[in-house]
Amino acid sequence: MTYDLRDDYLVEGYGEEETAEFDHPATIAAIEDALRDLGHETERIGCIRELTKRLVDGEKWDLVFNIAEGLRGFGREAQVPALLEAYDIPYVFSDPLVLSLTLHKGMTKRVIRDLGIPTPDFTVVESPQEIERVALPFPLFAKPIAEGTGKGVTAASKITDRTALKRVCLLLLETFRQPVLIEAFLPGREFTVGIIGTGREAFVPGVLEVHLTEKAEKEVYSYTNKEDWHGRIEYRLASDEMAQLAGETALASWRGLGCRDGGRVDLRADANGIPHFMEINPLAGLRPDHSDLPILCELAGMPYREMIDKMVRSAMRRIRTAS
Repeated sequence: MTYDLRDDYLVEGYGEEETAEFDHPATIAAIEDALRDLGHETERIGCIRELTKRLVDGEKWDLVFNIAEGLRGFGREAQVPALLEAYDIPYVFSDPLVLSLTLHKGMTKRVIRDLGIPTPDFTVVESPQEIERVALPFPLFAKPIAEGTGKGVTAASKITDRTALKRVCLLLLETFRQPVLIEAFLPGREFTVGIIGTGREAFVPGVLEVHLTEKAEKEVYSYTNKEDWHGRIEYRLASDEMAQLAGETALASWRGLGCRDGGRVDLRADANGIPHFMEINPLAGLRPDHSDLPILCELAGMPYREMIDKMVRSAMRRIRTAS
């Protein structure tokens, strides 16, 4: 098992939001318990530095369950898979190409747009000088181009005028030291769609609709709303026509981008009720009772252990087919 434990980075002096995507001890314990219950022998490796040491020492494993997010750069999620491929060790979840592409939301949306999948109009701001060139009509939505868990997303992310656009872009550029994605703001329902499997065998276990309560930051599925969701967010399974269309769009995105084994796609509907691709997470959070994907699967009647089992079986089928 490879992972980045949040507590380890906090001890090293990194901040709460900076480490938001890293894992809680409960996540590692839950995955390990599920794997052992399924009859697998497990061994905890940890972060890429520990993996590197053990690979140099000549250790090998039949299969690595990889959820390591990495710390720096657009290729941070791809580092562990790339290293495992160099040593010819199979692993669960997506490959380096997919993980590098999907971390960069702008590049991902260009591919999604080329696939003919609906996604909001957008532009990318890489420097303060480019802010004035943004020509999209208001309202807009701004977020860092390569963060997850709602990092950098607040109520101020919805932008209604050029003054706010400049203020928010400058703050995000300075805080996250990366480009800012600017999108047309969509006013409709918000969905997160779970995906299990690879290619034609991939399927949607359920579509979750995100409802913000009166205690939540308004109109946005923000970092604060995600991290402290109890009382702020109500998660409800949705199965009406719009939700089914969201599931179909999510599955087309998953297959088109080449994602594997399990993850999540976020969508939001436009004023006409058409769900649009917002972003994809091929390394979705797996903390029980906290992360969207396990919550979604539980509500859909797929217990945590079954979810983990289906992900591992998907990886094992891929490996057998490739060998």
